Amino acid sequence: MTEQLVLVENLTVDFSPGEETVRAVDGLSFSLGAGRAIGLVGESGSGKSTVAGALLGLHRGTGARVGGTVRVGGTDVNAASDRELRALRGAVAAMVFQDPLSSLDPYYAVGDQIAEVYRVHTDASRRAARARAVEVLDRVGIPDAARRAKARPHEFSGGMRQRALIAMALACEPRLLIADEPTTALDVTVQAQILDLLHDLRRETGMGLLLVTHDVGVAAESVDEILVMRHGREVERGAVAEVLGAPEDGYTRALLAAVPRVDAAVLTRPGPDRSDDVLIEADGLRREFRRGRQTVTAVDGVSLTVRPGETLGIVGESGSGKTTLGRMLVRLLDPSGGRLSYRGAEIGSLSEKELRPYRRELQMVFQDPVSSLNPRRSVGESVADPLRAAGVLDETRIVARVRELLERVGLDPDRYDRYPHEFSGGQRQRVGIARALAAEPRLIVCDEPVSALDVTTQAQVTALLAELQRELGLALVFIAHDLAVVRQVSDRVAVMRNGRIVEQGSVDEVYGAPAHPYTRQLLAAVPALDPARAAARRSARKALPEGMAVA
Repeated sequence: MTEQLVLVENLTVDFSPGEETVRAVDGLSFSLGAGRAIGLVGESGSGKSTVAGALLGLHRGTGARVGGTVRVGGTDVNAASDRELRALRGAVAAMVFQDPLSSLDPYYAVGDQIAEVYRVHTDASRRAARARAVEVLDRVGIPDAARRAKARPHEFSGGMRQRALIAMALACEPRLLIADEPTTALDVTVQAQILDLLHDLRRETGMGLLLVTHDVGVAAESVDEILVMRHGREVERGAVAEVLGAPEDGYTRALLAAVPRVDAAVLTRPGPDRSDDVLIEADGLRREFRRGRQTVTAVDGVSLTVRPGETLGIVGESGSGKTTLGRMLVRLLDPSGGRLSYRGAEIGSLSEKELRPYRRELQMVFQDPVSSLNPRRSVGESVADPLRAAGVLDETRIVARVRELLERVGLDPDRYDRYPHEFSGGQRQRVGIARALAAEPRLIVCDEPVSALDVTTQAQVTALLAELQRELGLALVFIAHDLAVVRQVSDRVAVMRNGRIVEQGSVDEVYGAPAHPYTRQLLAAVPALDPARAAARRSARKALPEGMAVA
């Protein structure tokens, strides 16, 4: 009989941010056996991460009220003393948090941080702890682990930081690993590597896994059972093949319908306007950065065109040069070489003063609306900035125009005076789109606009962009690492690697018959909703030499 590792019965978690009490988890019950994996799936705000925190007693001392029964490895978490909880964390259960950059101390070497965790839960010496840190870093696939253990978090890529967090969690060989959105915002190849790593660790160590994710495809690749949550409650639960293959609840069906499929037929999009000349053209565009005495080439000889009303998708792994290229197209970065022309005029070498007439026609929606919106100003004031800079409208007409823009992107215009923290992630992204629209542009570069959003919010934002494009005749450059989303929104696709475009063409050409091995590798790394197919592709990835693609 399988050992019961986790038992949750009638779990409730209440928060009281003010006079009002918010029930984040409402009567949830489930269990997890040793060596098994369960996925908590749902939209942002469904209570998934709150449940994960409750398993380790992380809500203690926060003012939250936790009710019901939570047992992990035989320990009653809600009744345990602080000393008992410390013994539970690390040795019995460990957690991998969503954002490794904020979870790792920027001032200390990664290996020292792992060694510190190991020493807290064992009687190991400093030397033994450091050796253990190198051992677990090597185990999770960090190359040259002894040397990289001395590096600080900023010297690791996003995927390597996530591996380091997994190594930290594994240092004390826990029986349960709780992974909270471990692949959010990672590109598809790094995501595939992390999921393969979790699968291998489960097989080798027999540990249980509780995976928190909004990505149904990630769950399909990683777990035995899925529990779908909404508003803190269970909507549906069952074996992964049953829930994904024949969902019973309407919400589960809606969640699955919102997942973009890389192999799904794309609805016919209205063709771009071919009556006009090319809107923007890059010819041999380069961008170099100086790091001390070293020169790094981020974009290396890129050539592309975008026509009015067209969407060009740009895909590639992190560090491929996508964002740098996008910023050059709207002249937020100056090209180091090559030619950039807009409506036939060379703009790549223009001064800031000479660029001013073009600024309002070239806009950008940034990846992180939290950092691109001023937290001390209302969203209405942020959206009004381009209008004030233009100096055409008086203040009354500016306010009216901003309210009109907020309504156009699906927000209540009466929230003009609200601040960014009062909006959800999807709503903040809509504010960013409204700000880009304020100047009435002809071209908008969208830099990873949906990368950290759940699938339903993602679908809403991409549908909004498509609607605005139809109404206003906008040209879009859509930058993303999610190939399925890019297929749904684009007319043509350019694939970038190491600062260069390795393949470009129509959506049907690139996705239907990819010519470059790297494009095939990216497509093979996209999570599959069919668990059997996901397992077959995992085996195929491991069977091929590194750098080869899975067809």
